[in-house]
Amino acid sequence: MNILTKARNTLFGATQPKNPHSLDNLKYLCGILQRNTTVSDANRDLLTETLRSISEILIWGDQHDSSVFDYFLERGMLIYFLNYMRQKNGRYICVQILQTLNILFENIRNETSLYYLLSNNHVNNIILHKFDFSDEEITAYYISFLKTLSLKLNKHSINFFYNEKNNDFPLYVEAIKFFNHPETMVRIAVRTLTLNVYKVPDPTMHRFILDCTATEYFSNFVWFIRNHILDFDSLIRNNRDINNRGQLISSLEEYLDHIHYLQDIFLLNVDSLNNVLKDQLMNRLLIPVYMFSLIKRDKFSRVKDPRIMLEQLSTLFLLAEIFLVIHYRPVVEELTDIILSADIETVEAIQHRYGEQISYSLPPTALEVCLAKYEQNEESDNPNDSVVDINDENERRRYEGEHSRRRSISLLAAKNRQNIESNIKPASLYISNWTDDEKCRRSQNPMRLNDNQIANRPYFDTLIKALECTENDQLCFYALSVLLTMTTNPCIDSVILESVCLTVKSSEKSFYNIVLVDKLCDILQLATIQDSNIRIVTLSLTISLLKKLVYDEEKKTSYISDHDMSRIDKARKQATEDLRRYYPHQELLLDMFEDEYRQTQLNPMRLEYLLKDSCMLFPPTTTPLSGVEFIKRLPSGDIERARRSIRVFFLIRSLFLELNLIIETELPLTKPENLFKPNDKLDLNNSDLIACTVHLTDRKDRRFLVIDQMQFILIEPDIKKVGWGIVKFCDLMQDVEVANDKEDSRSLHITIHKPVVKELVKLNYQKLHLYSK
Repeated sequence: MNILTKARNTLFGATQPKNPHSLDNLKYLCGILQRNTTVSDANRDLLTETLRSISEILIWGDQHDSSVFDYFLERGMLIYFLNYMRQKNGRYICVQILQTLNILFENIRNETSLYYLLSNNHVNNIILHKFDFSDEEITAYYISFLKTLSLKLNKHSINFFYNEKNNDFPLYVEAIKFFNHPETMVRIAVRTLTLNVYKVPDPTMHRFILDCTATEYFSNFVWFIRNHILDFDSLIRNNRDINNRGQLISSLEEYLDHIHYLQDIFLLNVDSLNNVLKDQLMNRLLIPVYMFSLIKRDKFSRVKDPRIMLEQLSTLFLLAEIFLVIHYRPVVEELTDIILSADIETVEAIQHRYGEQISYSLPPTALEVCLAKYEQNEESDNPNDSVVDINDENERRRYEGEHSRRRSISLLAAKNRQNIESNIKPASLYISNWTDDEKCRRSQNPMRLNDNQIANRPYFDTLIKALECTENDQLCFYALSVLLTMTTNPCIDSVILESVCLTVKSSEKSFYNIVLVDKLCDILQLATIQDSNIRIVTLSLTISLLKKLVYDEEKKTSYISDHDMSRIDKARKQATEDLRRYYPHQELLLDMFEDEYRQTQLNPMRLEYLLKDSCMLFPPTTTPLSGVEFIKRLPSGDIERARRSIRVFFLIRSLFLELNLIIETELPLTKPENLFKPNDKLDLNNSDLIACTVHLTDRKDRRFLVIDQMQFILIEPDIKKVGWGIVKFCDLMQDVEVANDKEDSRSLHITIHKPVVKELVKLNYQKLHLYSK
């Protein structure tokens, strides 16, 4: 404490207690606030430090001394906080107040202390204070403060924030105004807060959100996602340089954040909110943007079409992520129904309804405007804007009573207006025909589809045609992703899938979609031709979908037809022939063969990780310099082409064996459990041995070379057990290179290739020279 501070304390008859964590010290600090009711340049540093110290004492008192909170509340100290914030020079101290409150509420563990702090409505008044949000620091601390408060919400504490009598919920209403803030951390904090609010089991609070803010917030949030998607699509259209994908990565991650947030809301199972969110999501985004972008603009349109159009590549990616992340039955089933069942007439009807309900193609009323009507009666003569004489008890009570009365009148009127508006229910752009009776009828009579019938279903036909890899496999990869995520989504009824013979979830798969399987077999055969444009990831997804359609994993039963099996066998033979081309030219082919097999066993592909990788949104590249993983690009050079041929061979061969119910017995070529290791003991009876001498730099060792099919083995006799030997050196025969000695026809030079070390072994029928190469 400096000399001036000491003098000032002495002047007012106050000396700071030695123990900083005590009730006496709190009294001393409160005295400083009482003596400094106006913020000035002279005292702002003192007030800032005082506020910080008060938060420390309150946190200590929460754990050790309940009288600390009693005193703090009896003196109405939060009123001082409010008074400082309303002063013209209060900007500097606003940051410290918000920081102090944030630390305080973050660290309080005692519920009684928490409830004491929340009483008298002072915290809500602080939330409603008109801060200068052009100041980024104030905004950050304010949102952090609101999020911290939301973490304290439960069925009891919610009553301090939501006032049922006044129909007032400032914590939630003020927070959602920042839902589209340019700063990512602010948006994340707002989403966390809303989830914390929604999960509180309070029906009256949920009713307030439903009546007053749900449609406005969800419509604006979905429109925010829609605008982000337009920017995302623009990046895909205009940026074809895979080495410059930073922006696309950020945009992709933000989209994933959006849909995971939607899924988090759905998982809370608040039916009334989920219904509103589902309507906004389907009618403002999924149908008018995603679905309409799957087909060409005027192909099926009879009305003027104002909709936006995305790249087909973008649309397939966005849909795949929806089916992967969203597990809310009403959304994913309706979306699946549109894709698989909508015929040409239905598509035209949807577009006609879209033309009638043109409001869905226009931005919703801004959330700030919608929320402003709940506050407009407070704008004039609002006691929030005036400074209160804190030391005058009568004035302070008058201020609190007047504030409560005005807010009650304002929000009651707002509720009446909103109730009238909420009676207007929007009609869906699509009406599903999947009643329970229809599902039962379809499950008993699954319909086989031919090419003409699929062509009459524009959306499904688009997915099937995207599997035709003409220029590259980009669209094919994302079409496969949509089909896989859609057919494996646990919330989609198998009957809807079986209506077009997608038998992924069916116990009986004999009626599988022959058109789709035929396209998948085409991909298998394309993957085996020389210089194919099918990447390993695309082939893997193809095989995964094919197996799910025709093979029952649990029953170990294959339902594939002889015709389709013959096509797979043909692809297997083509893959074998393609691999055979590298036998004479690749010395390390056996090593690559073993390594690629290990990779397929250790690193199975997971679709959720593939979809997160932004490099898949760029045209396939060949250069390793791009940093793209080998399986996600085309091969470069003979070695990578050989690797690719090996991987294709493994994938198609494994599919062939599984569908023919054949157990794998030949791979891996080298089974570790069957190999000898140094210091193992060998029974040498009936073994072919060659006596030799190992010449080292400082000694000679007598050894015997064991003739073995898999390994190069040197042993020494076991002196304890006649007819046995101890392994002293061993390695795989595939690592051994043999060369004749030009000067000695009885000698061989043997080089053993290892990943790090190469050793040269000179072999003579009588002696062996081993030295560093």
